[in-house]
Amino acid sequence: MKHYLEITLLPNPDINLLTLWSKVFQQIHLGLVEMQDDQKRVPIGVSFPEYVIGEKYSVLGGKLRLFAQDEFTLVRFDAAKWLVRLSDYVHCTGVRSVPEKIAGHAIYQRYQPKINAERLARRYARRKGVDYDTALACYGEMSHKCIPLPFIRQKSLSSGQEFCLWIKKNRVTEPVGSAYSSYGLSASTTVPEF
Repeated sequence: MKHYLEITLLPNPDINLLTLWSKVFQQIHLGLVEMQDDQKRVPIGVSFPEYVIGEKYSVLGGKLRLFAQDEFTLVRFDAAKWLVRLSDYVHCTGVRSVPEKIAGHAIYQRYQPKINAERLARRYARRKGVDYDTALACYGEMSHKCIPLPFIRQKSLSSGQEFCLWIKKNRVTEPVGSAYSSYGLSASTTVPEF
């Protein structure tokens, strides 16, 4: 990845950071879907330069970087167009070259925990003597707390259901691959860290 642009989420009393992440990332996802090839691969990867995993909390921070092999790909994506509704809440830089000296490489991938909310909610309802809908609502509040990774709450445009998009970061020594999912994530393709 040789070029990038950076999106900064601006602090604002009107909207909290988690809600803003949801809105920003939904728009980026929609734009990346438009860039998919026949194999559903995208030439743009994302990174979260302020990503932190801690014992008590994990956060994505307030910045998002989009990476591509060439400047034209990022210009064609036109992040400002996808974020025009959120222009009061974000700042988007122009396309820049990745610096010569970088700290290394990382893989940002989607983490899908092996939990079934419906099954766990049914079990919770039986144990606590509450109805299924209440149990499902309670479990939805509890489930993300037991996974120590930062997440972005998203809404599926096909099913209408909300879900947590947990994001896992792995540091690696060498750059690998050049294709990403429609979220800009990959289980094997790297992005530069700086």
